[in-house]
Amino acid sequence: MFKVKDKYNIAIIGATGIVGESLLEILSSRKFPINNVIAVASKRSEGSQVKFGDDLLDVIAIDDYDFKDIDIAFFSAGSSVSKVYAPIAAKAGAVIIDNTSEFRYVDDIPLVVPEVNPLDIEKHVKTNIIANPNCSTIQMLVALKPIHDRYKILDINVCTYQAVSGSGKKGVDELLEQSYSYLNQQDIKASVYPKQIAFNVIPFVDSFCENGYTKEEMKMVWETQKILSKDITVNATAVRVPVLIGHSESVTIETELPIDIKDVMSDFKNNKGIELIDNPSNDEYPTAFINGHGTDKVYVGRVRKSLNSDNILNIWVVADNVRKGAALNSVQIAEELIKGVK
Repeated sequence: MFKVKDKYNIAIIGATGIVGESLLEILSSRKFPINNVIAVASKRSEGSQVKFGDDLLDVIAIDDYDFKDIDIAFFSAGSSVSKVYAPIAAKAGAVIIDNTSEFRYVDDIPLVVPEVNPLDIEKHVKTNIIANPNCSTIQMLVALKPIHDRYKILDINVCTYQAVSGSGKKGVDELLEQSYSYLNQQDIKASVYPKQIAFNVIPFVDSFCENGYTKEEMKMVWETQKILSKDITVNATAVRVPVLIGHSESVTIETELPIDIKDVMSDFKNNKGIELIDNPSNDEYPTAFINGHGTDKVYVGRVRKSLNSDNILNIWVVADNVRKGAALNSVQIAEELIKGVK
């Protein structure tokens, strides 16, 4: 059982990565009660430094790190690292909040979006591991939870428009380098993505499965059913777009009960995790560059019912995939954990 304290010893695994850096910034800015914070990464990053508030932390190599004094360990260094070291840290007594796909579909490990299923956090006692969902799933389910509570969602059809930061720093670098090359009439080299991403749209994220869907698309199916309801059917198309940070989604849902737009709007306005931006006459709607970059909320707009059914609703959803889609969601899980969820 997790022991509630005044202050906690924290380890950030993958501290030099884009999510690790965001975790450190958010923990500092939200004044998480920290006794000591340890920056951990691969051997090649050992001796480098990362910023935590006004301090610089020396990076420690994970290879022989002893987790015995750590209360909470945030893992964001890739599935292969989590697979090896998260069980070691959990056995040493740390609660793991894992930001990879390694443990998301394990039955005994809770998959948590704090605004959606916070009570599932208590299930971590079986393994000492809590999984952070995929970034696209997180923002979609934050937006859909109030609708599901009121009308019961039966089916979801979603198209994602995903920023290159979803591939980490290497994705950001490739977009910037290709854009520079294009504008300067130089040869464009693609390595992170199978096609040129600059000034292009690629209907492919992650890897293809045997059923013709990509793994990114299937993640949204599996995770929605694990978090929200196993009875919801999900059809997803994931697309990579030339945006640095901020995922956007076009979501169409079908519900069991007829939808009242006024109630939907009211629910969005009264939800602390959501900001409604929906004034078409003034061209007011969320966009990735403005609302999905350095922000903590999930932004919703273009709210409209189907032309043919009172049980079908269309919405547009935007969020910062690095913050809310990864680091912030992890910190929010930790904040719920230290409250002592009952």
